[in-house]
This record gives sequence, structure tokens and C-alpha cells, in this order.
Amino acid sequence: MFKNPASAPAGRLIEEAGCKGLKVGDAQVSPRHANFIVNLGEATAASVRELIELVRRRVENHSGIELELEIICVGEA
Repeated sequence: MFKNPASAPAGRLIEEAGCKGLKVGDAQVSPRHANFIVNLGEATAASVRELIELVRRRVENHSGIELELEIICVGEA
């Protein structure tokens, strides 16, 4: 989901910020690898987008690093 910053892998930063397994609706930060978002069955684009922004805020608050998306979001959530 996110590009690796020069300082540390994004997955590690996400995990250290306590986001591994975090859910918004049916969108979840993967419990196996924190830099993936999984659909538990009924995730909407809006729930995925909300989860992305929640993870970004938590990582920035925890480490001071602003994560940059590696994916391109299209359409409206």
C-alpha cells in the first residue's frame, strides 16, 4: 500500500504504530504483513480509503514519518 521511506520499511512503521489488524468496516490492515490491506468480504472503497488515512495519521503521530501511497486510487470512495 505504502512506499518504503528511506528510514524504515513501511510495514514495520505501521506495525510499530499499532496498526496491524486494524479494521474499518471489512477493510483490515493484514495481520500477516502490515503494508497490505485485505478485504474481509464486504469492504467498500470508502472503508479502504478511511483505513489508509487512519494508518497514515497513526504512523505520522507515532514516528513523525508521513507515508506515501504506492498505489493509485481512482474514482471516488
